[in-house]
Amino acid sequence: MEEELLRIATYWWGGKRHVGRLSEDGRDVQPLALGPLAERRGALALIEAMAEGKPAARPAGAKLPLSAIKLDAPIPLPRRNIFCSGVNYRAHGAEWRHGAFDAALAAQEVPDEPVIFSKVPECVIGPGEAIRIPHASSAIDYEAELAVIIGKTGVRISASRAMEHVWGYTAFNDVTARDLQRKHRQWLIGKSQDSFGPMGPWMVSADELNAADTRVRCFVNGELRQEDRTERLTWGFAWLINYISTFTTLRPGDLIWTGTPTGAGGHQKPPAWLKPGDVVEVAVPEIGVLRNTVADEV
Repeated sequence: MEEELLRIATYWWGGKRHVGRLSEDGRDVQPLALGPLAERRGALALIEAMAEGKPAARPAGAKLPLSAIKLDAPIPLPRRNIFCSGVNYRAHGAEWRHGAFDAALAAQEVPDEPVIFSKVPECVIGPGEAIRIPHASSAIDYEAELAVIIGKTGVRISASRAMEHVWGYTAFNDVTARDLQRKHRQWLIGKSQDSFGPMGPWMVSADELNAADTRVRCFVNGELRQEDRTERLTWGFAWLINYISTFTTLRPGDLIWTGTPTGAGGHQKPPAWLKPGDVVEVAVPEIGVLRNTVADEV
């Protein structure tokens, strides 16, 4: 079934949310028959149906040109908090040692165990939506990441079987208020503001991407700021799935952000914080480009 699904988009058309399969050339989308579930849950409805062994969603109506729809985040409202892995690229670990956003981490270039934190579901926005700078912060940063989408329930999943639990992948921007991150001495508030979770532009099934070695990049106003390959993760995808599932049962639709490369704005000299009017792009070749503008909070 994954072979048939390839790239799946959640989008708005006709005043309703829909889920569809992108054409090979990326110019149009074939709606899928998921009914009211898709309207509420986006592509999460498809992932859960597949996990239950239900037949593949049927095509529903004529194809639509991509120009006629408004893309949404693939999973607009995750079923629970998003699992995130901090300081996971080796070069980024060296940045943290010198940047000292977190005193405990600053003492270790490579932490002894994965640094796992979470972002609330309500922070998620889709491609094209604005990242909004909250009144409480003046130090907004970008973090390009590749996200793993769980497709099968599991607990205490062995690393050797972990990738069997992956539905696929999407791109993500772990937007962070660095001043709030430092002020509160934990990361939830600094990372969970409304609009701090851009996701998309769609999701790809697991067979579409070589998770062991793909490139993750971030551009701000067309300037390359971050670039690395997943082969240089300290803890790879299978290891993260194994580790997180030791503490909680992973379920279909759960999301794991896998870490950001070196080059975030807070590590520039002087810091290059995001400002209104900026355009931030997260690019993963096998997925596409997640593009968002930056604006002040209303």
